[in-house]
Amino acid sequence: MPDNNHSSLVSTHKSSDSGLQVHLHPLVLLTISDHITRHTLRHREEPIVGALLGQHNGRDITLEHAFECQVIRGEQGAMLLHQTWFQDRLQQYKDVHKEPALELVGWFTTTPSTGPEAQHVPIHQQVIHDYNETAVLLAFHPTEVLAGATQSGKLPLTIFESVYEGTQGAGKTKSYEADGDQSMDVDSSEGPLDLRFRELPYSVETGEAEMISVDFVARGGGNATDIDAPAKQKGKEKSSRDATSQQENKALNDSSMLSPEDEELITSLTARANAVKMLHARIQVLKSYLTSLPPSYLSDASLADEATTNETSPPNRPAIDHSTLRSIQGLVNRLSLLIPADGAAFEHESLAEKSDVSLVALLGDLTRGTKNMREMGRKFAIVNNAKQRARSGRSLGQVYGDIDDQFGEQIMSMDQPYE
Repeated sequence: MPDNNHSSLVSTHKSSDSGLQVHLHPLVLLTISDHITRHTLRHREEPIVGALLGQHNGRDITLEHAFECQVIRGEQGAMLLHQTWFQDRLQQYKDVHKEPALELVGWFTTTPSTGPEAQHVPIHQQVIHDYNETAVLLAFHPTEVLAGATQSGKLPLTIFESVYEGTQGAGKTKSYEADGDQSMDVDSSEGPLDLRFRELPYSVETGEAEMISVDFVARGGGNATDIDAPAKQKGKEKSSRDATSQQENKALNDSSMLSPEDEELITSLTARANAVKMLHARIQVLKSYLTSLPPSYLSDASLADEATTNETSPPNRPAIDHSTLRSIQGLVNRLSLLIPADGAAFEHESLAEKSDVSLVALLGDLTRGTKNMREMGRKFAIVNNAKQRARSGRSLGQVYGDIDDQFGEQIMSMDQPYE
């Protein structure tokens, strides 16, 4: 009976014996996520296909960069990569990423959780035949994201390598190893070899630059706002909700005028406000628990023993938990460490630091004002010199014109005959 949880193109071998280890970088995940989001919002019907760039060192494959690809239909209707476009784009990425040199190590697409399907085979064959015979396939599973299967922390993707297996089980198998060599196991059975996909183990690795970019994207995600159009309403609810939506759109337009620094400040302040609210809620819980205890519990030890041994306690009073009380006492004892011993000295030091910051800001303003005044004086001198040169040029021209007129009259008088 076939397994419904796996595709017919997935190898029956449970684990890979090639020894390949794939190291996935977060930048690849961000690129794939962005490509899928834009593809969905634009309602495009062509499949999601992209290339994976990285390094291949022995048994280790790194997936460091990714870019989307243009897909065309072949002669028999199969989806293939646009050869000319793909070669040009691949060469551009290689020219940019020369140190360290990156190469095409695989491609990515979206598949069901069961694995690749028949429509993915032509593209994979094109990649392994024309570019890299050990190319891997990164299959992203959107159904797992929609079903909420990623809440456990597992990424909704699987990385496959390609192997050739016989149609009669393990009768004849041909697999591509990491170093490019081909190993073939032959026995008495003979038959055609079919392309199969076998799952590879992978790990997520990142560098310092990627950590900075991923952290920036994660913090900027809190500024994302849903701008979907409101649903159509009827009657009185429609008018009221339309007014509300107009106010929300106006607020959205006002917020879109904020600079990135202002948005980051708002995000930081919002996070701090949420932290203060959570702290206040926890303090209220502790306060309500302590007020529910007997008034003389701490002064009379016999009441503690009775409350501990008595099983029929009042329903409005919780059971006394000594470990919780010890934790609360330890928290209260640590509060003195957060409060400075000399409050006046701490306030004076804080005021001094604030004054230093204000003084530096004032010096910066004075420096900028001096620079602006110097620039204005320089521009005024240029304009004034230009005016003086223009004025002096017009006066000399008039003098030269009068001289030319007088000289011309004298010549004309000399040319006239004497009477």
